[in-house]
Amino acid sequence: MVDSKKILFIALTIIILGGGFFLYFYYNPSNNSLFLPCPFKLISGYNCPGCGSQRAIHQLLHGNLFAAFQLNPLMVLSIPLIVYGLGTRAYNYLFDTQHRIKLFYNKIFIYSYFGIAVLYWVIRNLSFYPFVK
Repeated sequence: MVDSKKILFIALTIIILGGGFFLYFYYNPSNNSLFLPCPFKLISGYNCPGCGSQRAIHQLLHGNLFAAFQLNPLMVLSIPLIVYGLGTRAYNYLFDTQHRIKLFYNKIFIYSYFGIAVLYWVIRNLSFYPFVK
């Protein structure tokens, strides 16, 4: 039997996430001061691996997969991993299980993903075609 407190916690989490999706759907981060700019870009002038994620989420919520991919391909490609990981965590929380995603505990995966993020960080800041925007 699932505890009612756990259901309430999951429901509140879904409501908060839904509110965030509502904001990102109706307010475009490109032309709205409601959203915070990237502090790394403000200080250095260079893009971090997360730059463009807010605008990409807005585009994804409007069904513009290509536009979202252009803004931040690493974030778009990471969404299935994030959803799967959060779904497994919610399932474990609700049903008191200990299912683990072996991929997330694999050193090769962790180092590879970190390496891809660093490589993406460097490549997106190159100042020649096709990387410059």
